[in-house]
Amino acid sequence: MKLHSDKLDIQSITGYGDGWIAVNGQRHFHSLVITPKGALLPWPCARFESLDISHFDLLLEQASEPPELIVFGSGARLRFAPPALMRGLMARRIGVETMDTAAACRTYNILAGEGRRVVAALLLET
Repeated sequence: MKLHSDKLDIQSITGYGDGWIAVNGQRHFHSLVITPKGALLPWPCARFESLDISHFDLLLEQASEPPELIVFGSGARLRFAPPALMRGLMARRIGVETMDTAAACRTYNILAGEGRRVVAALLLET
């Protein structure tokens, strides 16, 4: 029996490693914002300690429609950003799930594959 992988019409994360994330086979070496239907942009934050409210507000601008969930990959280890940074998201009733970046990559793929309105904010510290 031959098995063929499904070709989804979404942007998916096809690999990740120490200091890189591959989206649809292309490696990126900086923090990213990714949505299933279009946005794949550098996220202008190189260190967890540099996060501020503008980084999270930017996530709303990248989606073609308001996301139901933001998956925040906090780097090589799990770290929670201060809730004050996500005030704008909470005010709009947008969920935020925080996990290390590797777990966020896997979670994003599952949610995007289910057709969910998800945005992944993936921190790669340099």
